[in-house]
Amino acid sequence: MSDKRQRARVQGSWAKQLPKHSGRTVPNIQGTQNVPPAAACWGGGPQKTPHAFEFQQPSKSNRNVPPEKVIEQAGEYEISHGPSGVSRLMLQPRFLPPEEADWTFSKLLAELPWSQKTNYRQGRYHGLKTCQAYEEPRLTCWFGELPYTYSRSTMAANTQWHPSLLAVRRAVERLSGHSFNSLLCNLYRDGHDSIGWHSDNEASLGAEPVIASVSLGDTRVFSLRKQPPPEDGGDYTYVERIRVPLSHGTLLLMSGATQDDWQHQVAKEYHDRGPRINLTFRTIHAEPEGHKTGTKLRFATK
Repeated sequence: MSDKRQRARVQGSWAKQLPKHSGRTVPNIQGTQNVPPAAACWGGGPQKTPHAFEFQQPSKSNRNVPPEKVIEQAGEYEISHGPSGVSRLMLQPRFLPPEEADWTFSKLLAELPWSQKTNYRQGRYHGLKTCQAYEEPRLTCWFGELPYTYSRSTMAANTQWHPSLLAVRRAVERLSGHSFNSLLCNLYRDGHDSIGWHSDNEASLGAEPVIASVSLGDTRVFSLRKQPPPEDGGDYTYVERIRVPLSHGTLLLMSGATQDDWQHQVAKEYHDRGPRINLTFRTIHAEPEGHKTGTKLRFATK
């Protein structure tokens, strides 16, 4: 027999299959029972039978996010009928003629006592209540015989009305049929100035206050969103939303249940915007002595 054939026969003898009942076992690490040899690999031991993966179809909500509405045309709008009542907007573009709006804007920008107000909001730090101060991202000034408190800080009474403000107030009262004794002026210096989501629902404004807003300067978007129902737990995903571009000389009137059922804001914008002045006429009511002026809803971060 040649060496080659002999080597093949010898190698084949090593490939013989073991008897089916050889009695050979592998020690069980846990000492409870014998396991087949295949389980004696690295990390071996009794193996759990894997569960088959079952795909579960994600639940689909039957609710759709309502499309945002845009109001641009002059007119009166009933934007909702509940839950607190009828909420109304009245829009009047070019309420002030262009030349008058230009002149008023330049006078107010240069001559009003603009300043940056410091507000306060509550928070928690290591389980303790805190009160954090922050500066509003815009400039303001206040006119009226009574002080005005919002976001836990007060603006002092100021009866020194600028003549241009008195002229605008008379024009607003003639058109709206409402009288106003106070005015909060806001100066948005550029697109980075803003005001966050809030409602003008301070106790000093009374029930269903009427707020008249006159815009001067660059156009900014005034946004509104409906308050969510209690069962939504403060989730604004599915609420109604409205956009109102407010251009130079425009008057916007909010009335009815708007401050109870809606919030509004002027958001930051990340492209060039020139300065804008917003004159918000309102009526402040004297409160009983000892009654603390405040908001019924927490203001969003400004």
